Amino acid sequence: QVTGFGGMDNPGYRTGSFDGLHHPSDDDDDEMVDIAGATLDFSTTDDVPPLSSSLTEKHESSAGVNGNGPTKLVDPLEDPVPGVGTYEDFNTIDWVREKSKDRDRHREITSKSRQSTVALLHSVSDAFSGWLLMLLVGLMSGALAGGIDISAHWLTDMKEGVCLNGFWFNHEHCCWTSNETTFQERDRCPQWKSWAELITGATEGPFAYIVNYLMYIVWALLFSFLAVTLVRAFAPYACGSGIPEIKTILSGFIIRGYLGKWTLIIKTITLVLAVSSGLSLGKEGPLVHVACCCANILCHLFTKYRKNEAKRREVLSAAAAVGVSVAFGAPIGGVLFSLEEVSYYFPLKTLWRSFFAALVAAFTLRSINPFGNSRLVLFYVEFHAPWHLLELAPFILLGIFGGLWGALFIRANIAWCRRRKSTRLGHYPIIEVLVVAGFTALLSYPNSYTRMSGAELISELFNDCSLLDSSQLCGYQQPSNISETGVGNTLADRPAGPGLYTALWQLALALVFKMMITVVTFGMKVPSGLFIPSMAVGAIAGRLLGVGMEQLAYYNHDWIIFKGWCSPGADCITPGLYAMVGAAACLGGVTRMTVSLVVIMFELTGGLEYIVPLMAATMTSKWVADAFGREGIYEAHIRLNGYPFLEPKEEFEHNSLAVDVMRPRRADPALAVLTQEGMTVGEVESLVESTHYSGFPVVVSQESQRLVGFVLRRDLLISIDNARQRQEGVVSASQVVFTEHAPSQAPDAPPPLRLRGILDLSPFTVTDHTPMDITVDIFRKLGLRQCLVTHNGRLLGIITKKDILKHMAQIANRDPDSILFN
Repeated sequence: QVTGFGGMDNPGYRTGSFDGLHHPSDDDDDEMVDIAGATLDFSTTDDVPPLSSSLTEKHESSAGVNGNGPTKLVDPLEDPVPGVGTYEDFNTIDWVREKSKDRDRHREITSKSRQSTVALLHSVSDAFSGWLLMLLVGLMSGALAGGIDISAHWLTDMKEGVCLNGFWFNHEHCCWTSNETTFQERDRCPQWKSWAELITGATEGPFAYIVNYLMYIVWALLFSFLAVTLVRAFAPYACGSGIPEIKTILSGFIIRGYLGKWTLIIKTITLVLAVSSGLSLGKEGPLVHVACCCANILCHLFTKYRKNEAKRREVLSAAAAVGVSVAFGAPIGGVLFSLEEVSYYFPLKTLWRSFFAALVAAFTLRSINPFGNSRLVLFYVEFHAPWHLLELAPFILLGIFGGLWGALFIRANIAWCRRRKSTRLGHYPIIEVLVVAGFTALLSYPNSYTRMSGAELISELFNDCSLLDSSQLCGYQQPSNISETGVGNTLADRPAGPGLYTALWQLALALVFKMMITVVTFGMKVPSGLFIPSMAVGAIAGRLLGVGMEQLAYYNHDWIIFKGWCSPGADCITPGLYAMVGAAACLGGVTRMTVSLVVIMFELTGGLEYIVPLMAATMTSKWVADAFGREGIYEAHIRLNGYPFLEPKEEFEHNSLAVDVMRPRRADPALAVLTQEGMTVGEVESLVESTHYSGFPVVVSQESQRLVGFVLRRDLLISIDNARQRQEGVVSASQVVFTEHAPSQAPDAPPPLRLRGILDLSPFTVTDHTPMDITVDIFRKLGLRQCLVTHNGRLLGIITKKDILKHMAQIANRDPDSILFN
């Protein structure tokens, strides 16, 4: 029997009324929220609302069988039926049909524009609507990102204390206007009170420490509890990073409600709470989801995008670029991220629009100025010391570390997520989040490097020590004479002091803690990004290596490797640069990004002269990680959730043919087909009800099996139901005709039902001997749902997207039934 996704295998009709198919709500993206107990494993396999059999009888009794009188034949070509051409939840869109629909619409507008001024204005507004939509997406996403940044900073500081001038000020803003701050203790001012000062009046001592410690844990638990409860109660889709699902949606899949207004509202609120709770997660990945929600909601303002799924996906590709642009202040990196990592179909027009939208979003964020430093970038670096060619060796070493960590992280995280799905652990997401948040807060507080937020930690690690720096990482021994202090603001390499040794021990512990806790945190039922935790791991490792290299050069500057370029009293090694390179290496190992990652990193830091070290580390990291497994974390989560996604980067290396993958197989029953004439409405309905395929090939006759076209189940049901209501005399005995002219009938026969208008007359076909690697390429590049297999023009079988995914899973010794939510 024909099985498979996309084209055919959408199992089971729900029982209930057929009303949902009459007027599908194009503009409502929140149809489906409460599914499978609010988990993302979609245990339901229902794809399409039902046609209950009672409907057929109801219409038969009310149709008024009058074969003799003149009747109006309903033809979907001349009289479009509402609902035909739309898609159900958990269905794949037909890219080819959507693109041709848009081309027809565009031709019609262009031809009319020559006839009148009004039509010309309509044509201009239609052409401009894409740019206007991009402007709105950029403005909305930039404003939301600015609000998220400010709120997260404020709530993070609230765990440690409160501002007396106004509780809405964070620590930094509270002490900005104070005249009583000193350079050594710039974050101390009378206006900011820690919880111990407010409750006990003491600032120092063990009791004050315990009070602050307890308050830190209480706030962390409260924030995480609010985050997970809001997600569970109002928008189950708001959890996770959202990038795996967005990749799947951009490949043509439909998950209703995933980009809806409730998801946007809840994701925005809970993202702030999750980041503030101190969990090992970032807000940068989820901002891509937030931007895509904005784009999807704004698409409903424009008919061109509301009614065409392929056009809407072009906008969502641009929105993914906007998300990274506002997350990191990296507009060009965002466009490249969308192109390299997320998008499935990325025409040149989308590239320009992404560029424009990312520019608008970055400008909006810069106007809001959430970091308060008039800079758009998150971790601007002040150092611009040159690096030496010999330093490429430690940079490549960091690349190897990043690749190993990436491969290890993906395996560990997927194993943990699989355990969560298959054991009782998955039934208690609120308890899981609270336990992890409590454990994180308990272990984070004593170490100042794990206590601070991820972005703050990375900023500290990227920082280079200047003369007046009071950071613990700058605890070097002071030079004996002032002539050794180097040139300008750069300091000569100096021996490490006790402060630096303490900081290095704390960093080593922070590294182990971050590596372990991130594995458990990513994938919980709260919004959680992976960019910042991965970068933090890499930045810690990089800083440790950088300080090690610096001390090695200081004590051994007469070694042959240092002799030529590192003289005593010079500033040879920049530890902050090593942290930067390490951050890029670890993020590259986890996500397998290359070009976009390097661009994001130098936009993020402003360190243009360090492109080569970043490229070397990123490329090494990708090669090392790929040696252990080709897929990045997002692809791994797509596979874990069973989404029907054909990875464009994956090679198909098996030498099978189309006939080996198609259905029906040898032992299966014959292919379920419709004939172009000769079948009655009753026969068509009983065929549809007895099978659960999402489409049927139409052939000349059962004997010849010559292919005529392909008709979708949903379009067929809507058209029959519509005809029963609007066309007199349509009963179960009426003939269903897919030809241009209705055949001659007996005078007392009921009028025929003409359905040529819903027939796809140019379905994609391959011959039975087409190699599967070419077939897979056709599916990827054209975004097909199904492809028919013929031999000398006769229909043999069908290959669907799900068949290909199952076949690829079997080749890789994976469970083929894991595809598509099973």
